[in-house]
Amino acid sequence: MKRKIALHWLILFGMAAGILFGVAAVIFGWHQFTTDWIKPWGTIFINLLKLIAVPLIIVSLINGIAGLNDVSRLSRIGFKTIGLYLITTVIAVSVGLVVVNITNPGKFLSAEKSMEFQEKYASNVSQQIIKPTGQLQFVVDLIPDNIFDALTDNTRMLQIIFFSLLFGISVVLVPAEQTITVRKLFDSLNEIVMRMINLIMLTAPFGVFALIASITTDMAGDNPQDTFQLFGSLGMYAFTVVIGLLLLVFVIYPGFISLMTIINFKQFLKGIAPAQLLAFSTSSSAATLPMTMKCCEENLGVKKEVASFVLPLGATINMDGTSLYQAVAAVFLAQIYGMDLTFMQQLTIIITATLASIGSAAVPGAGMIMLVIVLSSVGIPTEGIALIFAVDRPLDMLRTVVNITGDSTIACAIAVHENKLDEALIIEQQQNL
Repeated sequence: MKRKIALHWLILFGMAAGILFGVAAVIFGWHQFTTDWIKPWGTIFINLLKLIAVPLIIVSLINGIAGLNDVSRLSRIGFKTIGLYLITTVIAVSVGLVVVNITNPGKFLSAEKSMEFQEKYASNVSQQIIKPTGQLQFVVDLIPDNIFDALTDNTRMLQIIFFSLLFGISVVLVPAEQTITVRKLFDSLNEIVMRMINLIMLTAPFGVFALIASITTDMAGDNPQDTFQLFGSLGMYAFTVVIGLLLLVFVIYPGFISLMTIINFKQFLKGIAPAQLLAFSTSSSAATLPMTMKCCEENLGVKKEVASFVLPLGATINMDGTSLYQAVAAVFLAQIYGMDLTFMQQLTIIITATLASIGSAAVPGAGMIMLVIVLSSVGIPTEGIALIFAVDRPLDMLRTVVNITGDSTIACAIAVHENKLDEALIIEQQQNL
């Protein structure tokens, strides 16, 4: 009997093929061909993931909350989840500040090169930056004035989650005999959405190939030497971010897994590998959410009622990788401008980056927009964002992997504490390691 190749291996093959094609496109001058004929398939794949993201969040959250049947249990899981997410975010920002203060990456770039980058990327920054309108704007933005308006905008995931939570809680509060039809409806819708996800995931290897090929070509442009020089100048900054992200994945998260679950960390990484690969290629926690839920439920034994509540919430409010990057970027840019941040200013970065991560949309590049709030909180000129624009895309891919790894870590911890972990599956997998 023919053995089926696992999806994560196909995705990995698609990534490798995309890199090879991208390099060949630069060498042989296929830039226009890649833009016209390859890149659109990556865009289509991202659109498919975005297409299912909103239905998944609504259906899974309402179905998950309605399945709890107990308001006290609902509040208990909710407080635990949000509390753990806030703890990991604060830890992530703190790790970023410690690492950046040790490496001091801003001192590796000359003033001349900084000015060159500012001029080169000034137009990009002006198009991307959204100025914050108030200290509590993220609270205001949490409440939708029109849910149908929010449903048409992928950057308003928090509003959709708020509505779904409110709807689900209301279902629990109404006597069960009056909500049987609604519960069955959302249970059926959940199964249909999951089947749609399975169909979309069949296209993942091809979509990932197109995404990676176009990214590789875009970064190189017509002159690869410019790209190499840019990455050489910003290498220390990127290295600092990567070191911080590695500390989260291989030091902080293993601590949570070993202290709060019965899962072996090697088993944990193997279980979420497909989701990590997809997160790396899409740079979107929301787009990766279907795969993250699938991995946690099928590979890590997290019961659906926990996964469907914890993971959609985490995809929006838990951005450990993004928060760490914001801390590193803020100090890096301060060093570029010759600013010495005080302890209180760095404490302000911790608080602001934590709150900014809650309001950050789970889509590619959202962290760059939220960085404006962090920079403004300590008086760092926002124009400096131009300096890090060139390396943001690959770092965005890496920090998204950390974001979904953090979500999965907390989902496993909550599942254990709520007795909603398939221990038999975990033990069986451990025996096969």
